[in-house]
Order: sequence, then C-alpha cells, then structure tokens
Amino acid sequence: MSYKTIVVHLDAGARRSERLGLGCELAARCDAHLIGLFALEDMRVPYAFGGTAGALLLMEERWRKEVAAEAKREFETVSARNGVKAEWRGSTRNAVAALALNARYADLLILGQHESGASSDERLPGYFVEETVLTAGRPVLVVPYVGHYPTVGGRVLVAWNASREAARAVTDALPLLHAAKAVEVVAFDPMETGADHGQQPGADIALYLARHGVKATAARQSAKIDAGAQILSYAADFGADLIVMGAYGRSRVRELVLGGATRAVLESMTVPVLMAH
Repeated sequence: MSYKTIVVHLDAGARRSERLGLGCELAARCDAHLIGLFALEDMRVPYAFGGTAGALLLMEERWRKEVAAEAKREFETVSARNGVKAEWRGSTRNAVAALALNARYADLLILGQHESGASSDERLPGYFVEETVLTAGRPVLVVPYVGHYPTVGGRVLVAWNASREAARAVTDALPLLHAAKAVEVVAFDPMETGADHGQQPGADIALYLARHGVKATAARQSAKIDAGAQILSYAADFGADLIVMGAYGRSRVRELVLGGATRAVLESMTVPVLMAH
C-alpha cells in the first residue's frame, strides 16, 4: 500500500513553498503523481463599495490570475527539480469545494495550517482546513504555519482514542508508518472517552499495526491537561515529526462550545499532523 496520487494545495501565501517541498518529497518517496491545486476563497466585495464594486472585482481577478501564474511557475520548477510526476490544476471554485472534488481521486491531501489573525494575502477562510478535513473523505496532512519540514514520518506519534476516526487515520497513515523509524501509539484518557480500548489501552491497535509490518510501542496517558495540549506535549517529548490522529470524533458544535483535541491541535500544532474523519 502506498500513496499514488497526492494533492498539494497552493494559495497566495508564502508558506505554499513549504507545502510544495514536502509534497515533492512524499511524491518522490512513494513514486506518486503530484497534483498542485491552486484555489482561493470566492471573490467578494462588500455592498458598501457601491458603484466601485465592479472595478474592485476586476482588480481582484487580475491579481488572482497573476498569483496563480506565479504559483504555477514555482510548482513546475520545484517538481521538475525533484524529478516527480507532476500536474498543475487551477480552480475557480472556492478552496473547500475544489479540494473536496479533487480529493475523490487522490490518496492524500496536503494543506497549510490557518494562522489566526495573520495579515496575509492567502485569501482563505479561517474554517478552510477543518472544513476540508470533514468533507474530503481522504487523509489530510496539515503543515504548520511556522517551521521547516523537508520530510515527515521518521518518528510518529499516533494519538489513539479507539474511535472510528482514529482507526481511519491509522489505516490512512500506513504508507508513512511502514517507513518510520519509531512509532508510538498513545491512548490518551482511555478511561474517560467511553470507548472500548480493551484490557490494555493501545495494545490492540499496536498489534494491528504489527500485522501490517509496523513496529509500534504502546503507551497510556492519563489526563492532567486538556487532550489537545497533552498530545502536543507528548509529541515534543517523543521528538515526533508527525502526529496521526482522528478528527472530530464528536460533534463539531460540541467542540466549538467545549473545546476539543482536534481544534486545539489545529490551532497550536508544532509538527505536521495527518488527520482523518
């Protein structure tokens, strides 16, 4: 099992280069076809601009075409330099819809973490990443908005809670887990989630991975802080360069009200995170 089609999302932000570099590395490693997908939020001009709205829309459209052409040149240059099979796609759909459509024919999506309050020209809504994770039906590799990540998957932390979403994430991550030097499966708050972990939390999923040729150790972590912060803290202590976890195992509305591991990790991640829903 391997990723054979990888989609990397490109936008108007400077961090697209980081995602593109990582996408090329993964495509070369997996002998995969890399698709560079340029998509932004729908164009909108407030009604307050009145008669000037048409001129503003023309300016915006011209700017988008220039940025798309620049992103295309970068994609073609970097992919050729890395010797990967590459394909450029530009979409006029809004970014969430464009990713959802292209995800149907891909094995992995690569997105960038949203930087709250950032003054940039990414032209993406704040909900872009989480909405894509929920609608894509494919694993999503989210790259932090700070740091350099030339490769991922050397040391992998699997955040396990015995949910359907976590099981999906583990299976989707198998191509990376096979090549990892160290994999640690950690059952976070196993007595609090209400899920059936078995007698030894984490042991069953570690055995599942072993049958797939993945050497993994199992551990258990009781809650002292909220689960999201706990996952990030454990990842730092373990020296992980990738976190694998399920996304939104409970209602997103409940996560908005009460907080949750998915939202906390998406807001404060320090290493790339592979999520599945």
